[in-house]
Amino acid sequence: MKRIVLFLATNLAVLVVISVVLRLFGLDRAVFDATGLNYGALLAFSFVVGFTGSIISLLMSKQMAKMSTGAHVIETPSSEAERWLVDTVKRLADRAGIGMPEVAIYEGAPNAFATGAFKNSALVAVSTGLLQTMNKEEVEAVLGHEVAHVANGDMVTMTLIQGVVNTFVVFFSRVIASIVSRGSDGRPGAAYFAVYMVLQIVFGVLASIIVAWFSRQREFRADRGASDYLGSPTPMVNALRRLGGVSEEASLPEGIKTLGITDKTGLMALFSTHPPIEARIAALQGGRQGAAQ
Repeated sequence: MKRIVLFLATNLAVLVVISVVLRLFGLDRAVFDATGLNYGALLAFSFVVGFTGSIISLLMSKQMAKMSTGAHVIETPSSEAERWLVDTVKRLADRAGIGMPEVAIYEGAPNAFATGAFKNSALVAVSTGLLQTMNKEEVEAVLGHEVAHVANGDMVTMTLIQGVVNTFVVFFSRVIASIVSRGSDGRPGAAYFAVYMVLQIVFGVLASIIVAWFSRQREFRADRGASDYLGSPTPMVNALRRLGGVSEEASLPEGIKTLGITDKTGLMALFSTHPPIEARIAALQGGRQGAAQ
């Protein structure tokens, strides 16, 4: 079963906290008028709350990723391997036309991720397992993939999509809650807030399907970006093949799966943030399987 990734989980948590705070201070009363729910005011309210949640999640993404993985940022390289890693990311960042990201290493099975709110202050991290199991050409391809995510502005685009999704989650949660809890006077009853909070969480989880779909598309673009930076798709194909042979346990910590390079497939494919590795390889080799995903 696919696990809710850090960005989505943080976003949902922020939405819940914002809703509780607005309720405590009575600020959510602005969506009501003398006859009940004011749909115009509710839509504007939902827009503000929805985008506030996604933007806060974006701004927190880099620090949350560091905390959840225990990633060690390389301030000054202490070994030849760290020097090569930093120099390689710098070379790729220059090719991509972005500022030098922070480079970090974390303990774990083969994987990598990139995150950050801004192109010129991102974070690229690789696991010790990836460095130990791949040759330099394959590692460079993985780094190129992550740099491409940054250069493509994937986190910002995801934030905008999440903001739109949040808007509708907040809007429809309140509309349905007001109908379900409506009293004899036509106004929402005492159960309104409790029903709304439950619906917001349920709709938030279901809405992550849309964000996950976008995430799958961005993986194909990042794979192509890595191929462009290295001048050939072969290193990326080889890296994916090696990752495809890794056991099921070789995954990122639960929190940051949407930021990484691999993902599992299964019955919950709609929530999958990454396409099957076979589809990504086919896309790089000019096949139609990846484009059809």
